[in-house]
Parts: sequence; structure tokens; C-alpha cells
Amino acid sequence: MTNGPVAALLFASFAVLLALGVPIALALGASALLTIVCFDPDHLRVVPQTLLAATQVWDLLAIPLFVLAGNIMARSAMARRLIDLAECFTGPLPGGVGQALILASIFLAGISGSGPADVAVLGTLAVGPMVKRGYPQGTAAALAAICGGIGIVVPPSIALIIYGIVAGASIPKLFLAGVIPGLFLGGVLMVTLALKTRHRIARAPFVGWRQTGACFIRAFWGLLFPLIILGGIYGSIFTPTESAAVAVLYAALVSRLVYRDLDWAGLYRALVDSVSVTAVVMLIVACARLFSRVLDDQFIADDLARMLTDATQNRLLLLLLVNAALLIAGCFMDAISIFYIFVPIVAPVLHAAGVDLVHLGVIMTVNLAIGQVTPPVGVNLYVAASVTGCDIRRISRETLPFMIAGILALIVITYCPWLSLALPSLMHP
Repeated sequence: MTNGPVAALLFASFAVLLALGVPIALALGASALLTIVCFDPDHLRVVPQTLLAATQVWDLLAIPLFVLAGNIMARSAMARRLIDLAECFTGPLPGGVGQALILASIFLAGISGSGPADVAVLGTLAVGPMVKRGYPQGTAAALAAICGGIGIVVPPSIALIIYGIVAGASIPKLFLAGVIPGLFLGGVLMVTLALKTRHRIARAPFVGWRQTGACFIRAFWGLLFPLIILGGIYGSIFTPTESAAVAVLYAALVSRLVYRDLDWAGLYRALVDSVSVTAVVMLIVACARLFSRVLDDQFIADDLARMLTDATQNRLLLLLLVNAALLIAGCFMDAISIFYIFVPIVAPVLHAAGVDLVHLGVIMTVNLAIGQVTPPVGVNLYVAASVTGCDIRRISRETLPFMIAGILALIVITYCPWLSLALPSLMHP
């Protein structure tokens, strides 16, 4: 039996389940299980081991810990103080408070590592003040959604952790590789916002160095957060997984002892929310790994990689094709599923064509950051709609100019590999 019928059943059943509204994790697992039953029933005995082994990876332990750190931070004044400090500098710029939202999202990304978590914090804290300053609610909610995408590019990033596990790439190098592209993406969004709001939103005067200094002192502990985490990793004090534990301890101590705004009820709520998010993530990881195993066992991944190589061996054109495929996939699937399905197919091909695996990780992550605000499955859109009460269709329309800017930034990041590789090249082999 050729692989054609196997691949047809696998992908067709997955597409039908998605169209019926089945959650992505269950659609991945059910389509893989159906394919095994129909074409390779002897492998049913390895399904439980595959699901279990997918979640028994040491580096995955960082995910619930970073999620918990982000949830603790969301219940403290840390995020609010970071936004206030950013606004001291961006107030005189076109789009003032919106520019502060983008700048603050870069710092928040260094705390939670999760795009949706950042959207929840930013949407809750910043959309109201933005509306009071003259922003339409749809634009403010759209900006919160698009800023959340920066959270999966700037380290520590849950998406980069997953990519490192699947591709076998160095997670510390991936974290470093995300710094400059994340800053570049934020800069592109700031320019886009300035052009969009230059005649619509009044600028605020500079508040003065005394008030800026006061805001800096209030935000100091939040600014110190990513420095401690990343400094510890690259100073060889602790591993990326251990850094997640340090992040939880730091967030809890600062929120409880310094800001004194985290009570036991808030800590309990943060723990419950973190368990809920982690359960969803691990279910996706397990089911995506089963789907990926079917691709490998039936040599579907090899066939698809061979088709990609036969189409062209030009590295620049290969990158263009992969970016187009990922942007389309991002409309329908989450980042974790895309990593497990696409990395085994495209990584060997692009690596053979001379693309560094660390650079590829950044390219894929920026793609998926854009995918988080792309209908119909853009998770950041739903989070923004939930926390702001704005209609999701209105938010989707308002994100369009920012998505175009993000795609332009993606093109630059794709074809200028030094943006991703400059900092990792400074690490010892």
C-alpha cells in the first residue's frame, strides 16, 4: 500500500474534524488514531507509550512554571508599573499610550513567555486608558492582541522551548536568537502605530525627568525580572528549566513582599489558572506527537520533504514556500501543533540547504506570532475579545495593518539571518 491513501486519510480526517469545530488537540489525536486503526492496527499498542513519552520531557517542565510566573505577575502591580514607565517615554510620540503598550509588551514577554497570557494582562490594564485617550476600542483591543505575539518571540518563550525539543536545537541559543528579532518586530509595530494614529490621537507632553525617575523606581523590580532570568541562564547559573522555577519564586516574592498586592486567594487563583493552561498545552503536545509519529512511521514526512526538495533547491525560494505554508497553517492551527507537524518535514530540507536550525526556529516562531492574530483560530483575538468585550470581527479588521507590518518584518528576519544569529554566535559551542 502506498503512502498516498494513508496521507489522504490522515489529513482529510483532520481537516473534517477541524471544520466540525473539534478542538485542535482532539482533532490531531483522533485523525492519527483513525489512520493507525485503518492502516497499521498493530501499532495501537504503542499509542499510550507515545502519548505518555511526549509529556515526559524535562524541558517541558519550564512551561507550567513560566505560565505560573505570568499568572502571578498578572495579579500584581508589576505590569501596571511597567506600562506607566513606558508611557513616560512614549507619551510625546504619535499614539503615545499605544506605543507604551508595545514597549511594555517586550518587557512582559521576558516574564511570562506566553502570547495569550500577555494579551490578557495588556488588555485588562491598557485598553481602558487607551480608549480614554481617544483610541477606538477595536484599535486598542487589536493592539493588545498583536502585542501578545511578541511574547512568543522574546525570551523566555514557550514556543521556542517547544521548537527546541522537536528540532533538537539548543534552547539557550534559541532564547538569545529571539532577542533582536523581537525588538525589531516591536519597532516595526511602533512605526506602524505612529503612521496609523499620527492625526487621530493627541500626543501627551513629556512628564519630566523627576516623574520618570519615580516611575522607574516603582517599576524597578519588574525591569529586573528578565535580567535575572536571562542573566542566570547565560551566566551558567541555572538551566532554562531551572530559570522557570526562579521566575515563579521571584514573581511570588516581589508580589507578596515588595508590592504587597498578592494575597493567598490570588495565589490560589493563579495556581488554578496555570493548571488549566498547562493541561491544555500538554494535551496538545501529546496528541501532536502522536500525529507526528504517524507521519514518521508511514514515511509521509519523508515524502513531503522530498516533494519540497523536488520543487526547488534554491534556499531563498524554499524559505518563501515554507513561510507561505506556515502563514496559511497559522490561520487554522496553534503553534505547538504546527511545530510537531512541520518541523520534521521542513527542518531537514532547509538545514541541508544551509539554513541554521536556530534561525529557522526564529522564522517559524515569528510566523506563529502572526498566526496568533489570524482568523479563524487566532487565539490572541479571542483573548482580547474576552477581556475587552469588543466584537472579535472588529478586532480582526483593526489588526490588518499590524499583520501586514508583521509580515514585512518576517521577510526581513527571514532573509537577514544575522538578526537571529548575531547573539547566539557569541556563545561558546
